[in-house]
Amino acid sequence: METAPIRGLHHVTAIAGEPQRNLDFYTEVLGMRLVKLTVNFDDPKTYHFYFGDEQGNPGTILTFFPWEGVPRGRHGTGQATVTAFSVPEDSLEWWKSHLDAANISTGEIHSRFQERVLPFEDPDGMTLELVAEPSSVLREGWRSGSVPAEFAVRGLHSVTLTESSAMKTAALLTETLGFSPLQSEGNRRRYGVEEGNGGAVLDIVEEPTAKPGNSGAGTVHHIAFRVDDDAAQEWRRKQLVEAGYPVSPVMDRTYFHSIYFREPGGVLFEIATDNPGFTTDESLENLGTTLRLPEQYERYRNEIEKTVKPLVLPVLSSRKGA
Repeated sequence: METAPIRGLHHVTAIAGEPQRNLDFYTEVLGMRLVKLTVNFDDPKTYHFYFGDEQGNPGTILTFFPWEGVPRGRHGTGQATVTAFSVPEDSLEWWKSHLDAANISTGEIHSRFQERVLPFEDPDGMTLELVAEPSSVLREGWRSGSVPAEFAVRGLHSVTLTESSAMKTAALLTETLGFSPLQSEGNRRRYGVEEGNGGAVLDIVEEPTAKPGNSGAGTVHHIAFRVDDDAAQEWRRKQLVEAGYPVSPVMDRTYFHSIYFREPGGVLFEIATDNPGFTTDESLENLGTTLRLPEQYERYRNEIEKTVKPLVLPVLSSRKGA
């Protein structure tokens, strides 16, 4: 294999507090589908939620480790500080009214890189944005969610990294991972890959005097980039090792395979395969409806089910097909 292109963002994983509040916000307010209900591989007494589009396609996924009682983190350098989603071009005014009605504080709609942006925070203080995109580049939204189909979230748009210095991180993106410089405004520089299916953008904001961020509720744990398959991932792993990055062994995450490393500014990066996907242990119709456990924890199911907090799972909307 001569090349193994990065296809854009695969998913973003963040930390939350109270599990039910997190679940309700992303399914009922943002209208995303709970595509997988499972547990943390490293802490099986804690849930791991995956939210995305109808099929859980790579590039649409936001996941959470909800640790009840965890203190809020602090946003700062060495972190992925903003996660942005694509929405239809003329939907931001609807979204602003919708979020206001849900008592979610929003910022003003503004323009960045010729795109209209609506900033807001989730209940744990995680910074989010909705970015209006032309219909020509939009993916399908979930038509059975709580948000009308014509306004529905279409997937990840971009992630913003905040760095004390951008130079080494930018070099990793452009010289090793195959990103290209796209635009810049002030201290913000945008990079992208030739994907054409959304979720292919990364911004770096340089803040030399800002304090480092602290992990906690409302902060991003890591961001993951897409590759096609195991062979592409192995090619990327070899490339990163040769470039001097300490890279984890390949880890089987049931729904994809992963490798991890830290970029020069400190943000944890993952490279994840598109396969095997979220329908490997549930049908498309039943995604996210039962607690799924990694194979090594299945024998502890009774103990885990007694430990994790009971949840009220979302009910499919009557808007199906709307």
